[in-house]
Amino acid sequence: MIKIDINTNILSLKLEINEGDFIALSGKSGSGKTTLLRVLAGLEVAKGNIEVNGDSWLSDKVNLAPQKREIGFIFQDYALFTNMSVLKNLLYVKNDIKLATHLLEITELSTMKDRLPSTLSGGQQQRVALCRAMMNKPKLLLMDEPLSALDEQMRTKLQNELLTMHKEFKTTTIMVSHDPSEIYRLASRVVVLEDGKIINDGTPKDVLLRTSGSQKFSFSGQILEIKRVDAIFIAIIAIGQQLVEVVLSDSEAQGLEVSQMIEVSTKAFTPIISTINK
Repeated sequence: MIKIDINTNILSLKLEINEGDFIALSGKSGSGKTTLLRVLAGLEVAKGNIEVNGDSWLSDKVNLAPQKREIGFIFQDYALFTNMSVLKNLLYVKNDIKLATHLLEITELSTMKDRLPSTLSGGQQQRVALCRAMMNKPKLLLMDEPLSALDEQMRTKLQNELLTMHKEFKTTTIMVSHDPSEIYRLASRVVVLEDGKIINDGTPKDVLLRTSGSQKFSFSGQILEIKRVDAIFIAIIAIGQQLVEVVLSDSEAQGLEVSQMIEVSTKAFTPIISTINK
């Protein structure tokens, strides 16, 4: 259990997080999301209390240094050592060749272990950063929009790898994201900040989902999930910065797949989904 009760010039919040949770922080720019990550990492000054699994990280008498907080932090700019190979970037954190090899296998980087970061693509560098953050098997993994600079295909791949690591290592994870489809795929809980305060807190479906209305529309989107509810199917679809759910017939559901790009439109007030040919 992580218990947070802090105040800064930007933040004023209380938050409890269960061990092993995957939390997404959402909200407008300047709402305090990155500040919260930095306070948890010990990189920014705050007043109050932070307790992690019974250990005090911050109090009136305690302010643990970042290197003693057992965290992994993935920055937007990767922050890799440019003069070290991929493998040495990992071993610099902890000299555990077995763990480093396993992490590189999970992220399909084994054949690139001797290359320098400058010879890798942005997606490959981000995967190295993820592996390096996991080398200490941190109690808390912090990610500040880690996939925002990647194309859609690479983002989906890394999202799957993040989920694989999260399930295997059971690391409590807090991620800043503005992408509703990413939040829906990865997070078990969404905390929305505004002006340094929590204004919404719940499951991705409760916080983000919008049911499609009866007005005429035509939008393209991506299917995140197809689930059966009694005698009908429901598709969860990411359209821009919103998620919508659309009721499908059995025949409509059979022709659709998760991650497929589709078009949602209406005819006589009934939503219609059709595939997009690339």
